[in-house]
Amino acid sequence: MEFPSFYGLNVWRARANMRVWTLFSLLLLLETGVVYSSSDYLVGLGSYDITGPAADVNMMGYANTGQTASGIHFRLRARAFIVAEPKGKRVVFVNLDACMASQIVKIKVIERLKARYGDLYTENNVAISGIHTHAGPGGYLQYVVYIITSFGFVHQSFDVIVDGIEKCIIQAHENLRPGSIFVNKGELLDAGVNRSPSAYLNNPAAERKKYEYNVDKEMTLLKFVDDEWGPVGSFNWFPTHGTSMSRTNSLISGDNKGVAARFMEDWFEKKGYEKTDSAKTEDGGLPRKISNIIPGLHNNKHELLEIATSFQSSPGRSASKTSSVSKRVRGAHRKDDKPRFVSAFCQSNCGDVSPNVLGAFCIDTGLPCDFNHSTCGGKNELCYSRGPGYPDEFESTRIIGERQFRKAVDLFNTVDEEIEGEVDFRHTYIDFSQLEVTISDEGDSEVVKTCPAAMGFAFAAGTTDGPGAFDFTQGDDKGNPFWKLVRDLLKTPTKEQIECHRPKPILLDTGEMKKPYDWAPSILPIQIIRIGQLVLLCVPGEFTTMAGRRLRDAVKTVLTSEEDFDFDEIYIVIAGLSNTYSQYVTTYEEYQVQRYEGASTLYGPHTLSAYIQEFKKLAVALINDEAVEAGPEPPDLLEKQIGLLPPVVVDGIPLGVNFGDVCADVPQNSTFKSGDMVAASFWSACPRNDLMTEGTFALVEFLQEKDDWIPAYDDDDFCLRYKWSRPYKLSSRSRATLEWRIPEGVTPGVYRFRHFGAAKGLFGSIHHFTASSSAFVVA
Repeated sequence: MEFPSFYGLNVWRARANMRVWTLFSLLLLLETGVVYSSSDYLVGLGSYDITGPAADVNMMGYANTGQTASGIHFRLRARAFIVAEPKGKRVVFVNLDACMASQIVKIKVIERLKARYGDLYTENNVAISGIHTHAGPGGYLQYVVYIITSFGFVHQSFDVIVDGIEKCIIQAHENLRPGSIFVNKGELLDAGVNRSPSAYLNNPAAERKKYEYNVDKEMTLLKFVDDEWGPVGSFNWFPTHGTSMSRTNSLISGDNKGVAARFMEDWFEKKGYEKTDSAKTEDGGLPRKISNIIPGLHNNKHELLEIATSFQSSPGRSASKTSSVSKRVRGAHRKDDKPRFVSAFCQSNCGDVSPNVLGAFCIDTGLPCDFNHSTCGGKNELCYSRGPGYPDEFESTRIIGERQFRKAVDLFNTVDEEIEGEVDFRHTYIDFSQLEVTISDEGDSEVVKTCPAAMGFAFAAGTTDGPGAFDFTQGDDKGNPFWKLVRDLLKTPTKEQIECHRPKPILLDTGEMKKPYDWAPSILPIQIIRIGQLVLLCVPGEFTTMAGRRLRDAVKTVLTSEEDFDFDEIYIVIAGLSNTYSQYVTTYEEYQVQRYEGASTLYGPHTLSAYIQEFKKLAVALINDEAVEAGPEPPDLLEKQIGLLPPVVVDGIPLGVNFGDVCADVPQNSTFKSGDMVAASFWSACPRNDLMTEGTFALVEFLQEKDDWIPAYDDDDFCLRYKWSRPYKLSSRSRATLEWRIPEGVTPGVYRFRHFGAAKGLFGSIHHFTASSSAFVVA
């Protein structure tokens, strides 16, 4: 038997007299993942679908009850890398196309990993971070305040994320091979602006003068290179919010970071690293695979129309559960012997950074919003920020995603600094509801405390990316008597709590609300991951620009005091929204202004100082090779969760119709070109019946031969949208509409749509079906 060479073992050359105990030891090493190699590191990457329910479930991020999923813009994924020393420690970093990480998700992922691998992967060396898209299904966090708008806990959202994280880590573990890691950084100037500049300006002028911009403009990228296969992936960190898609969008989307990852993975798969030094394809457009798999092109338009006319829409028919998986574009052409390239665009200190770079304007007058309060005539509901593709949110998403993608390709292609040094980590839990913090100022010191969690009035005002409702405004440090009365019906904050949070007027005293279970977290994880000269600070929230800078500087001061960190440059990166979620972290000065970010800083004005104090302790333990206390364990509230989302009862169709039948076909004898939108609709069923994980609800197929249809685009492509709708809320009937915006550089030929779905019968049985539209020509 030939064992994979990526374990550094060449068993087929073993001599015939090799002893039994040697073979046993070899197999044991392979099974446990403890391998020995001459390389400094073992590197493995993995990726798995976490798209979740594409119907009925509230989106996580904007807290807008009217924003429920009704289709897919493109799919969400969990992407992981593992870096291990051949004879030493290892770390795992998982990047989620989700709004944020979740404490209960990590608890259950670690339970599964321990069951599979023992103590190889634990809460200490595994980090899980979210990209902060506001267009993913909610209901997967365990604290009440984060699942109110999703009508409580949604097990389907939770399960698919836990499953996907576990599977992507398994992939990364199985892909572990000797390799190298490289690091690069560079400025990206046009992908983020400060959405709370009045709060930023409250920071000391001397501190602000140290920085050219009021947001961080630097992207840091890791490039992973397999000793045999060459580049196998890249992860980068850059701060900008996942709010290019608006609060009214209903299509599941990874927003700008998700699309950047899709673009980069497709770019690498199409071009191959050795054959390109540019992020542009030969036709000037974004990467596409189809030209590689089609041997020839049709150029006669009349001939193409005649061929297309012979393919009319097919009636709905039964399909296997796995048929959509086998048809998906990126699954069909993977090389079995080489891991697929994995690229992740991770979040950093994005707390006050908006991707809507044109600024905030009043929708009634077109004038800029009020600078201090982001209002229009005193109303915050009229103030919206604009992305670079305004008024098209899909175009804004594409532009900001493409800007990150092109910067990442540039860093990827020009990297020359290799990571070297040990792999290490530190992790602890801290009770942020009552933490004593020592603050020093010009030789004097003072002991202050954090507070039990609470949210201010300006939290309800929202941001310019997604304003709130009623009469809340940003910058409110007084509150409103009416809303205080409403607040007191839920929980009246104590005088001590009010004083602790001052000048924040408390709207929701979430840290002291315990019915039916905890409304907000008190115990938070903090974590440092070291890979050579790269140090990741995994924080469970959204740090503003200046808050992140202060944390990085504090940790850097500790690390550079030791000879172990004698590098030309240390890369200290904040990995935001990691391991759990606790909203925002501002500086003390920004907190005084009480814009949205300050009102959402849960543990009071000294929250940042608490983080700095505790991260410095972790950094000292890291450089001195000292253990740290585990700290108090966070609660596991899974058994207490309440979910009020109604289940799918039954799917229905009109008499004489099959599931999958076309109800609105592509126009007959149609010819389209790049930039056109083509659409077809099918009688369908609720997508919650089968999430089509690692599959697809939608395909654009290309006619390669006389009757050989091959997948060209699926619902993981930016250009193809799967929209699901029902005529009214309680209707059992529904439609699926597939919309294809034909991209630049598309291969001319004959195309058609194909839809996959799953219908629920009266007694709970699931019937999978598929159907296709009439064919059409793209010239």
